[in-house]
Amino acid sequence: MLVDSHCHLNYKGLAEHQQEALDRARGAGVSAMLNISTREREWDDVLAVAEREADVWASVGIHPHEADAHPDIDAAKLVARAAHPRVIGIGETGLDYYYDHSDRDRQKTSFRSHIAAARETGLPLIVHTRDAEDDTAAILAEEMGKGAFPALIHCFTASGGFADRMLDLGLFISISGIVTFKNAAALQETAARLPADRLLVETDAPFLSPVPHRGKPGEPAFVADTARFLANLRGERIEDLAATTTANFYRLFTKARA
Repeated sequence: MLVDSHCHLNYKGLAEHQQEALDRARGAGVSAMLNISTREREWDDVLAVAEREADVWASVGIHPHEADAHPDIDAAKLVARAAHPRVIGIGETGLDYYYDHSDRDRQKTSFRSHIAAARETGLPLIVHTRDAEDDTAAILAEEMGKGAFPALIHCFTASGGFADRMLDLGLFISISGIVTFKNAAALQETAARLPADRLLVETDAPFLSPVPHRGKPGEPAFVADTARFLANLRGERIEDLAATTTANFYRLFTKARA
């Protein structure tokens, strides 16, 4: 059994056939899914899916692209919504300097608010980082110094050196369908050597469909294709990688286990 540790079931491309996609995921051996929020207006809808579906969990957070639009979302508001029994993570949050859709200082402030919420609740921080390795690492290291909190880098695409820095801080690393792409040699090299006890898999659906589904909207069932590719890359049996990444998910997202 597999877990899709990061998907967006309420996004266009999945929302229109959400129930069918959930059924296909279950048929592909996906035993649980974490439905991620990126804006405050999504929180109720994301939670509604988790309330309706026993194998779907929810997060609350503000994507770095949305930081400018959510200046009022602080740690207290995140903590309050995270009290919901189906919310098991804080985010996604982080820094994105590739698009710069929000002011960088505003992104940093939002990121730190999410970290404070993760520290207070004990729920894992779900980190998005793109073209912002140094600032992401610096903030995480500084904040860890104030008090530890669980966290993961979702949809990892950064350098091997950044991976090592995150592992040193105790973070988990989640691999998406990008690892199956022909131009992902550097990512494949890093993914092949990640410690088994820090590894997760995800789809980021409806984005980033893995080979052989390129060009189609992603869905949680496709995590099986990513897992098979990753197992082959690492020289492991798919059954072993599935068992390990599933166990890692519940070891990190302890509220789901409870």
